[in-house]
Amino acid sequence: MTAANGRQAGTMRGEDTVSAVVRQWQAVHPELDTGPMEIIGRINRCAALLQQAEDAPLRRAGLSRPEFDLLGALRRTGHELTPGELARETFSSGAAVTKRLKQLTERGLVERRGDTRDRRVAHLRLTDAGRDLVDGILPEQLAYETSVLAVLDPQGQGELARLLGELLGRLEGRLGALRV
Repeated sequence: MTAANGRQAGTMRGEDTVSAVVRQWQAVHPELDTGPMEIIGRINRCAALLQQAEDAPLRRAGLSRPEFDLLGALRRTGHELTPGELARETFSSGAAVTKRLKQLTERGLVERRGDTRDRRVAHLRLTDAGRDLVDGILPEQLAYETSVLAVLDPQGQGELARLLGELLGRLEGRLGALRV
């Protein structure tokens, strides 16, 4: 059995929306290896579905996913960050971070403190309200993620985490090298 045959057989057993897309591409271009599509397509589809469902607690709190990511970065690092550091922590552009910080500051969730040596630099930290908001939402987020992953046994979860970690580490290394 070839890798392509194994993929097709596996696709038939575990029918999902990506399976149909792969079959359609195989019919149009049978000479192409659609294997990468089966992985990348499923990662993208899972990410989109997870984000839609996960964003419900954020919407109730009046936050967008990128705003929560900024608040989360300030909470988990446990210290003040500059806007540039926040941009790197959240994989966001400086302009996007600036816009979101303005909204979060107006809502009283983030405080800005000027640098005593360089007026161009701002230091940011969560307010008590910001910390309480993050700490209130996080358990609900984690409970949802736990329920989603319950379809996999603990060994399967560990293997998936390991494989995705390996892929992410390589992608981050490759993209980091390209930026230099």
